[in-house]
Amino acid sequence: MNDMDMTPYEHLGGEAVLKEMVTNFYGFVKQDEVLAPLFPDDLTETARKQTQFLTQFLGGPSLYTMEHGHPMLRARHMPFPITNRHAKAWLGCMEKAMDSVSLQGPLRDFIISRLTMTAYHMVNTSDDSHGKENNY
Repeated sequence: MNDMDMTPYEHLGGEAVLKEMVTNFYGFVKQDEVLAPLFPDDLTETARKQTQFLTQFLGGPSLYTMEHGHPMLRARHMPFPITNRHAKAWLGCMEKAMDSVSLQGPLRDFIISRLTMTAYHMVNTSDDSHGKENNY
């Protein structure tokens, strides 16, 4: 298989690298003052589902859909107030996680571009409604 036939998931390094990146991501989330209050103390299941989703999102096996059905991300996130500030913080943690696995270059740019669209698509609450100023 040549590089042109590889998915972003395969270019990233597959399951091992993605799991490491997601584990590191949630370590950063736990330390983030904006995001930490939104997440449960035990992030084991959250990280497992995120790994499944990102595997599929990046062209790997459809693990998330096989276990949970269609991702329906916006609907699944609707019960949680998500602001532009949250989306920005989430992306910041993801960028740190990418740094932690030395993900650089066009693949990183591609992934962060797709995740940026997804993160801001999840926004369902104004920053003002939480007394926070829009930071982007």
